[in-house]
Amino acid sequence: MPQEALYALAVAVGYLAGSIPFGLVLVKAAGLGDIREIGSKSIGATNVLRTGRKDLALATLLLDSLKAGIVALGFTWFGGREAGMVAGAAAFLGHCYPIWLGFKGGKGVATYVGLLACITPLKGLLVGGPIWLGIFALTRISSLSALVAAVAVPPGAYLLGERNPVVLGGLVLLSVLVFWTHRANIGRLLNGTEPAFGSPKAKPED
Repeated sequence: MPQEALYALAVAVGYLAGSIPFGLVLVKAAGLGDIREIGSKSIGATNVLRTGRKDLALATLLLDSLKAGIVALGFTWFGGREAGMVAGAAAFLGHCYPIWLGFKGGKGVATYVGLLACITPLKGLLVGGPIWLGIFALTRISSLSALVAAVAVPPGAYLLGERNPVVLGGLVLLSVLVFWTHRANIGRLLNGTEPAFGSPKAKPED
């Protein structure tokens, strides 16, 4: 298959897989209404947690991660790591901007994690995971943890030996997009109103 056609297929399949709104589907199936009318109105796992159903939030987290990871693995096997990166990045975009929901989706953290786990686990995930956990342990602020980890992943992956230009470029792009999808959180962080996890006024960020 010509490279252009392979990449076009990766974008199409990745986007369609990423745009499956698992949080919305699971919450509705559980009879809890429309997740877009709850909390931050996001379809992501953190907002699903606001329903009080930890099982649904965990299922959403896993499924949102898998939808990026599976297409990344599939296209890596079919056409190489570059095609896998393109497919996973497209899944990220599909999650954040699903056509079925008026391009209003989640914030992409879970899909980013799923992509890292399947494309560059010993470089990207090995950097991002501990940093996220460390910042969260110190601050209990999920959005801040995600933002710091997103900054660290591309250079960290490079320092650990990642040299594929498509993979590195994709990581930079997705880290920038994480900042874009968290722009409201950034505003609250700057003015000191972003709540910590578990606080009475906590609002989910994804």
